[in-house]
Amino acid sequence: MAWRRWASVIAGAGLCAGCAMPVSRLPDLPPDAVAAEQRRQQIAQIREYYTQLARVDTVAFHIRVANREFCNNVGAQLGLYAVTVQSLPRKYRSYSNEALNVSWTKPTVISVVAGSPAAAAGIKVGDQILMLDEDPVPPTSTAGFIAGYVRSRGEQPVRVSARRDGVDRILTVTPILACAIPINYVTTDEANAATFDDQIVINSGIVTLTRTDAQLAVVIGHELAHANLGHHGKQRVNMVLGMVGGAAIDGGFALGGLYTGGTFAKHLGQAGAMAYSVDFEREADYVGAYYAARAGYEVAGTEEFWRAMGQTHPDSIRFATTHPTAPARFIQMRKAAEEIADKKRRHLPLVPDLKLAADAEPAPADSNY
Repeated sequence: MAWRRWASVIAGAGLCAGCAMPVSRLPDLPPDAVAAEQRRQQIAQIREYYTQLARVDTVAFHIRVANREFCNNVGAQLGLYAVTVQSLPRKYRSYSNEALNVSWTKPTVISVVAGSPAAAAGIKVGDQILMLDEDPVPPTSTAGFIAGYVRSRGEQPVRVSARRDGVDRILTVTPILACAIPINYVTTDEANAATFDDQIVINSGIVTLTRTDAQLAVVIGHELAHANLGHHGKQRVNMVLGMVGGAAIDGGFALGGLYTGGTFAKHLGQAGAMAYSVDFEREADYVGAYYAARAGYEVAGTEEFWRAMGQTHPDSIRFATTHPTAPARFIQMRKAAEEIADKKRRHLPLVPDLKLAADAEPAPADSNY
């Protein structure tokens, strides 16, 4: 058998000898020059990633604090992000020190939310966080440790041992309660965001489309509205109801001697999962606009985001399956902004207008943006 494999290799090599080749005289590519450029691009990429992460974290922080009364779960937060080289993803470690000026062993603050408890206490980007009260901050899983420590203490003040320019100091930070659902930023070209049971995911593709922090705020507010209104759970419930109804139909055919292979259960389950999806996306847009306004963002003009979405994804202009069209969302956001502005003028509470319980129609929604 070995001779057959070698015969195939030799035959392939013979055929490739006659393959078409480039006719241009290409310049030499010195390996060291390519490697240097690769490192420059990697450094630029990690800096851009953490710049955009800081932007998402800042807007998300204000949205979660301002709307905590609507969230089922709340937790204490400081409003800072600290890392070490060891705590970053492995693919970043070889150049993260140069890109972010962080230490291998001492957790270094790379972002502080303006107006947060950390900022109020005087913590700055570049500070090294050595201890929280009497507990050393570990060089691995750093951000997770800090978040968990603060959550465990609630609103109790935390003594932060920080080092700045070689000088150690003690800063007291009083955490603030906010919606506890994590809001994570991921790098992907898809202009989307999604809400799950345990987290909200914001794609870099949709962040790129948001030209202002107010536009980003209505995107994040939209996803938090999905979570608070229970859309993901309602979608599952209606899917199960559809499957049960379909299974009953399948069973009826089976009694008559006709086997359907669960076709009705499958398709009615899918139909149940998608029921009222467009309306619930509209609701998330509407409630999310209020969340953004309550956090201090000016929502007038944020409807321009939907024009940008339409130009980037032309199908969204004409077609609506699980989501409204971009023009419909543009008009609704403008109307929501007018409603919010009117309530501000009349000094009314900035809360969404909801149906009375007797008039409400329970329905699920797709949790993607």
